[in-house]
Amino acid sequence: MPKTKQQKETTLKKLEENLAKMKAAYFVTFDGLKVKETVELRKLLREQKIDYEVIKKTLLRLAFKKYKLNIDVDKISGSLGMAIGYEDEITPAKVLDKFAKDHPALKLVGGIYENKLIDQKQALALAKLLGKEELLAKLVWLVQYPVFGLVNVLQGNLRGLVYALKAMSEKKA
Repeated sequence: MPKTKQQKETTLKKLEENLAKMKAAYFVTFDGLKVKETVELRKLLREQKIDYEVIKKTLLRLAFKKYKLNIDVDKISGSLGMAIGYEDEITPAKVLDKFAKDHPALKLVGGIYENKLIDQKQALALAKLLGKEELLAKLVWLVQYPVFGLVNVLQGNLRGLVYALKAMSEKKA
């Protein structure tokens, strides 16, 4: 059943609000993806606080026009889904790329990064980057590593002293 004009206006308003607060958005085509797989994808994205919507290109074009984004959505063929990340620019691409490896019907075809259209190649390159959580974990490890090294060096000296004292006490006994 086609949407009414009121439903389209509501969808457009929601899309404009989402575009205003997004950090990045990625487009996928999903022709041939089963309903069960779509539900699984939505669940994975929701866990990462990423919105996913199937959207008409005409509504998307209108939303882009309002925000003066010079993006031609007609370059993307097929049914269009859009994953919008609000907290991290890389996580939506990573989740979509990982899901697409197990489900070939889903294809990451591009996105919006820093208010510019990126193609499939660039979106896949972003998906290969480390995410925010991984980078923070690496930073913590790098900060802690010198401290662990210092502790090990100091323990080695103390251990050597204990062995020397033990040897001296055994020699006297």
